[in-house]
Amino acid sequence: MEFMQNEEKMEAVAFLADITSHLNDLNLKLQGKNNTVCELMSAVRAFQRKLEVFKSDLQEGLLHFPTLLEQTKGENRPQNHVAFLEKLIENFKIRFDDFRLGKQVLLFIENPFLVRNVREFSAEAQQIFPWASAASLQSELIDLQENLALKEADCDTPNFWTKMVTAANFPLLHKMALHILTMFGSTYRCESAFSTMNMVKNKYRSRLTNEHLHQCVRLAITPFVPKFKVLATDQRCHFSH
Repeated sequence: MEFMQNEEKMEAVAFLADITSHLNDLNLKLQGKNNTVCELMSAVRAFQRKLEVFKSDLQEGLLHFPTLLEQTKGENRPQNHVAFLEKLIENFKIRFDDFRLGKQVLLFIENPFLVRNVREFSAEAQQIFPWASAASLQSELIDLQENLALKEADCDTPNFWTKMVTAANFPLLHKMALHILTMFGSTYRCESAFSTMNMVKNKYRSRLTNEHLHQCVRLAITPFVPKFKVLATDQRCHFSH
């Protein structure tokens, strides 16, 4: 009761409630098994920019801190919380600023038709993939951007690079895109598969061999759904006489 009557402590609780809510929003965007590393990094970099806005907002109208605004009743006392946000901003920089994929490469994966500076793109790509030729990258990108069929293609990013853009026509761009799209952006799949394995291999299945466990886990986590109707029609029923 004494804690709840302390205005300074309750103000800190209100601030933590608001900033935790923003962090939870970011966490939800980073979850899921179909997110590419490009989408995850876009979400992180957007949040880094938001943190700078939050820092300024603490000294102004508390637009992004409704709980804190209600607790302080409009009396702006941000000095206790600005330092916290500065440490949070610095922590994000330490964790993500050394990420090697540059802005032009990320933009290229998400939408290659929006890349305007071809030379800057090839320079960034060569830093990540030294085996890529700058001249070939520039030529292939220009050819791709002028391809009307690809420009009008209506599909998501993975399907665009795996089905629409072929290795025969754009070998370097196709290879580079596959390298980036197959990067693990998070540990979601590993954690999900490990949880599935724990459910399959429980104390009641102590005689389960490693080979059978491998097969059971593959069946449990595969995205493919069997075509039961097709399988059933291919079988013939043999009635006993």
